[in-house]
Amino acid sequence: MRVCGNSLQVRVYAGIDPVTGKPNYLAETVKGTDKAAYRQANKVLTKLQARVDEQRSPSTSVTLSYAIDEWLRTADIEDTTRHGYLGYIKRTIRPVLGNVPVSKLSARTLETFYGELRRCRVRCDGRPFVEHNAEGEHDCKKLECKPHECKGMASSSVRQVHSIISGVLNAAVRWEWISSNPARIAQRPKQTPPQPDPPSPADAARLVDKAFTLDEDWGTLVWLVMTTGIRRGEVCALRWARVDFDEGIVEIRRAYTKLRGNGKEKDTKTHQMRRIALDTETVVLLREHKARCQQRYHDLGAKWNENAYVFTSARSDDLSVPYSPDTISSRYKKMAARLGINTHIHALRHYSTTELLTAGVDLRTVAGRLGHGGGGATTLRVYAAWVAAADRKAAEILGSRMPKRSQAPNGGWSQD
Repeated sequence: MRVCGNSLQVRVYAGIDPVTGKPNYLAETVKGTDKAAYRQANKVLTKLQARVDEQRSPSTSVTLSYAIDEWLRTADIEDTTRHGYLGYIKRTIRPVLGNVPVSKLSARTLETFYGELRRCRVRCDGRPFVEHNAEGEHDCKKLECKPHECKGMASSSVRQVHSIISGVLNAAVRWEWISSNPARIAQRPKQTPPQPDPPSPADAARLVDKAFTLDEDWGTLVWLVMTTGIRRGEVCALRWARVDFDEGIVEIRRAYTKLRGNGKEKDTKTHQMRRIALDTETVVLLREHKARCQQRYHDLGAKWNENAYVFTSARSDDLSVPYSPDTISSRYKKMAARLGINTHIHALRHYSTTELLTAGVDLRTVAGRLGHGGGGATTLRVYAAWVAAADRKAAEILGSRMPKRSQAPNGGWSQD
């Protein structure tokens, strides 16, 4: 306890901060320096000491590392998501907080951790050092070992780290290892506003023309993504049984993913089935594509199956293997680069959406085609600028349909 001007500061040592390695103190300030202030300061001192004692004598000694293992064993997480989580856990979370008991984690500890990650992803101490590309004795010049430069972790990555920790601590609360989850009140980096960057109509036309020039099947795939806005994993998992030519509708029920060379189908991103209407030109292109697929089956001596994938691997005679999502992305990226266009396959989803919104299609319909949940809330958040442009167009349309009024001779206004 010490006097600071016209107040008393009460400080209690609370151990070493697990993130920074520096001494940690609990502190409060009491206004005044008279006897009443000293009595109040003693009460604050007792309270802070009790908080420290509670932290030092937790009801459970379960570490965050152990809690993570139990959470991973029981949580229902998609394989691709789990793969990403394991990387963050191994590289970022365990080395710093793995040995800390979950009962000792606080909002301040987590916020300090996130701040350190935003400053430098390897959490250096600010002293110069060389980042070696190999362990043991080696030739740094040959292996191009370079001096360390601090590079902060992206806000989106820190949010992922926070999400993992929060999920683990939520489980710890359910399992009665801790009474509350400090991650719920810890501040995390703000989410970066989405910035869709669709190709211009002119570039979109060049891209689809080039795709058909390269390969009719490839051109059909690019056209379908451009007109429907479906995700790459969804187009890979699409089967002919889900294409209704009579009604001009395609059903999106599954998505295809590939991890470590193993591909499998899974639910769509929102775990919902949706039906997307097709325009006449798209129906014609899909009919022609189906005829080519049936001929391919015939040439290979295989029996046609309506449950076959619409787009199969371009480099394999195995017709049961669908196009790989990564292959689609890579091929599209290279095709666009040859045209001098800096874009990616997901931008076609943005193109489909922005064209519909700019044309005045209502938000709920656009959200339904994209598979967005929340009745259009996600669509509005991501494509706010185009929704605003569509709103301006709606205002102009309404204004043009309003009754015309002309100026009367007496200076007033009269309706025509």
